[in-house]
Amino acid sequence: MTRTSTSRGQGRRAAVAGLAAVATLLTAAGCSGADTAATGGEPADAAKLKLTATTAAAKGTLDKANWLLEDEPDSLDLDTQGTSAGRVVLTNVCERLYQLQPDMTTKPFLAEKAQTPDDKTLVLSVRDGVTFHDGSKLTADDVLWSLKRHADPDMEQADEFGNVKSMKKTGDREITIRFKSPDALFTKALAGDAGIVWNKEQVTAAGKDFGTPGQGDACSGPYELKGWKSGDSITIGAYDGYWGKKPLTRQVVFRWASDSALVNALKTGAADGTYAESPNTASALRTSKGLDQHYGPSTASLVLIPTARGGLKDPQIRRALSLAIDRTGIARSGYGGLVQPWATPVGSGAWGYEKPEFEAAQKKLSAAAPATPTADDLAKAKELVKEAGAPTDPVVIGTDSSQGRTVVANAVRSALQRIGLKGQIKTVPTAQFEEFYSDPAARSDIDVLVGDWYISKADPMGFYDNGLSDSSNNWVGFKDATYDKLVHRALSTLDDAKRAELAIDVQKRFVDAGVWISVAQVPTALVISDKLTGPPASQAYLYYPWAAQLGPKTAKGKVS
Repeated sequence: MTRTSTSRGQGRRAAVAGLAAVATLLTAAGCSGADTAATGGEPADAAKLKLTATTAAAKGTLDKANWLLEDEPDSLDLDTQGTSAGRVVLTNVCERLYQLQPDMTTKPFLAEKAQTPDDKTLVLSVRDGVTFHDGSKLTADDVLWSLKRHADPDMEQADEFGNVKSMKKTGDREITIRFKSPDALFTKALAGDAGIVWNKEQVTAAGKDFGTPGQGDACSGPYELKGWKSGDSITIGAYDGYWGKKPLTRQVVFRWASDSALVNALKTGAADGTYAESPNTASALRTSKGLDQHYGPSTASLVLIPTARGGLKDPQIRRALSLAIDRTGIARSGYGGLVQPWATPVGSGAWGYEKPEFEAAQKKLSAAAPATPTADDLAKAKELVKEAGAPTDPVVIGTDSSQGRTVVANAVRSALQRIGLKGQIKTVPTAQFEEFYSDPAARSDIDVLVGDWYISKADPMGFYDNGLSDSSNNWVGFKDATYDKLVHRALSTLDDAKRAELAIDVQKRFVDAGVWISVAQVPTALVISDKLTGPPASQAYLYYPWAAQLGPKTAKGKVS
């Protein structure tokens, strides 16, 4: 079952919003050309970058926060348009059946209790006393209707329901889900967009307009949607009828900006914070006065995705390339030291269970993906190339002109040259770059893509189905019956310890075969006013109501 359709790397795409979209907020900031590649001094030391899931608890309340997104959401209906920008807003507005915690574990939420009478059955008890923002009560009928909407083949989350046999209301506040085979990741999907509970009446009444400016949010949650001015801003406000703990910040106004405008707004205090999608944004602000930065665990990674075109078709050539890449140089030159050389294609935020085991496995694999290649590494790489037979044509590297990807592409070309191969860079416009992911024809003349990727679940097995023989993301044509068997077994293993053992085995096979080549993990970067604290610093910000915990550092009561 494919589990990555809404978690592909383009979720981290660069913003394209123009300065005009930033309106009044950024007028105050000015538009002098800030350099997003600048670090304000020496780059951070990627090897020593400390990742912390949380920030210190706030000690007061806040009337209003101005928050920046890197682009305007396409829609606030996450069933039809699952973008990161939309999630950053709606995670404060729309609750899910399960909830992803800042430490990347999950727990039942709107499903107050969950039982598994057998390994193919999940029984959810719907929380009582919850109201939607229009004041109506949340019912089991709403839950069932929402699940069926998510499962519709035309919706973003449909692939999460491929193993579902039936979903039925089996009590006044009870939903029973039966699976074709045991499903280890389904509850984790319910902590993501597949678990949002919509107000059936509101969504039905809005029809195709649901999720567009002028429509309600149809959710329960600590905040409600107050307004969306297309091209300008989105405002959410605390919902007075909320069943849980009241949010510390009463109102959040979201605006969007790209590149220098976003950097300047934060530097001047015109904005209070952002979750920086690009490490270069955080790098440009690293030494700015009045701002704090927090780095947290994420599932995101920088990767090289080879194709079957020819240049990297042989796994020995792929292993050789991995040994020769200067990952430390990429981290420093391309990302200000704010990414970390990494041996696997999944960031440490995926370790939502059995963390020590996954950490140890990651370290064991680092020999195949050295941070800085040694003379021995290069000698091994050259021997692999000799055994495989060097391709005569240049290895074509696909990229766009963004700073980070350009640095990676040049580093790959240099690595190829160090082991006796030729490299050629093909640069396309950023808008066209996204086609590499979705259109096989677009990548028909490249041998490897400089890519980035994240998964929505805190479980490495949410990624490794990309190496299945029939996966649309297995561009290089890797086929291994044992690998396929182990992946399916892991996806059906409900015991965390046993699934971790299988995942570590699968992970080693994926890395050894070079199905994808990992470059670095990309931590979450929270950039925030030094007067404020509280939100999580981990990737949970996409699925957890982070604004509800935002507030002042000092115990001075209300701050405006």
